Formats: sequence, C-alpha cells, structure tokens
Amino acid sequence: MYDTLLTAMIVVGALIIIAVMMQPSKQQDALSALSGGGGGDLFATQKARGFVAVMQRITAVLAAIWFILGLALVYLSSH
Repeated sequence: MYDTLLTAMIVVGALIIIAVMMQPSKQQDALSALSGGGGGDLFATQKARGFVAVMQRITAVLAAIWFILGLALVYLSSH
C-alpha cells in the first residue's frame, strides 16, 4: 500500500509540474503593475477565464491530491 501511494504521489507531483509549466506567464502583468503607469492596475482584479481558469483549477486539485497523499504516507509510515 505504501509503495502504491508513493508511486501515485510521484506521478501527481510530475503532473503538477506539467500543469504549472503550461500556465500562461504573468510576467508582463507584474512589470506593468510595478512600472510608473500601471499603479492603478495594481489592485484591479480580473477573474481568470478560459484556459487560464481551467489550468488554475487543475493545479489546485492536483495540489490537494498531492497533499492528501502525503498525509496518507505519513500515517502509514508511523503505523
């Protein structure tokens, strides 16, 4: 059981890395917020839509699964 959970955790970890790498870069947004003309946009909130929203949700779900698997592995290793 421990080996199965450990393998699942490694696979989910790799999927998290892939999901994070597939997300669009927000570097330009950060640069414009810190430059002189983008100060008003610093606190503007925009809801993620389309591909960005899907990737954020996938990343969050994978992170939750990875965390739960980690807790299960800690429990199994202590008993």
